Amino acid sequence: MDFMEVIKGRRSVRLYRGDPVGDDTLESLLEAVRWAPSWANSQCWEVIVVRQEETRRRLVDALPQGNPGRQGILQAPVTLVFLGIKGKSGFWKGEACTDKGDWFMYDLGLAMENLCLAAHAVGLGTVIIGYFDAAQVAEILQVPQDKEVVAMTPVGFPERVPDPPQRKEISQFVYHEGYGRQE
Repeated sequence: MDFMEVIKGRRSVRLYRGDPVGDDTLESLLEAVRWAPSWANSQCWEVIVVRQEETRRRLVDALPQGNPGRQGILQAPVTLVFLGIKGKSGFWKGEACTDKGDWFMYDLGLAMENLCLAAHAVGLGTVIIGYFDAAQVAEILQVPQDKEVVAMTPVGFPERVPDPPQRKEISQFVYHEGYGRQE
C-alpha cells in the first residue's frame, strides 16, 4: 500500500471481529511505536498490552457509558494502553525547556499515530480513546506514579470500516508568511 493510501485510508474503527492478532503482527506494530520521533529522542512512552477479557472488561468500566470506544475494547482481542513518562520529554537538566512544559502528550501522539498507521497497513483497525478515567485505568493496571495513562486503543480486525469524514481544504488551514495570509 502506498504511504498516502495508508494515511488517507486509516479510520477510527469501533466495531471488531474477534479474530486473534498474532504475536508477530503485534510485535511489528510495537516496532512502529519504537521508531516514532520524540523530543531529544526521549522515547517517553511505555505500552501495556492487554489481552485478557477480564482486564479489558475492567478497562471498559473506566469509560463513560456514552463513549463509543467501549464496544471496541470488548470486541477486539487486544487493547494497548499508552503511558507517558513524566518529566522526560521537553526537559533539560530537570527543567522544562519551553512554555509548553512536559511534551509527553505530543510525543505519545506521534507514537500512537505510528501504531495506527502500521495497523491499518496490515488490515487491522484502531481507535484512539482518550475519554476515560485515567486514574481508574492506572489503578487497574498498577501503573506507578511517575507514569501517566494517556490513551488506549483496541487493535483488531475491523467488523466495519467507517466512511471517510469530511476534511478541510488545505487553503482553510494554511497561511503564508504570517497568520491569515493566504496566497
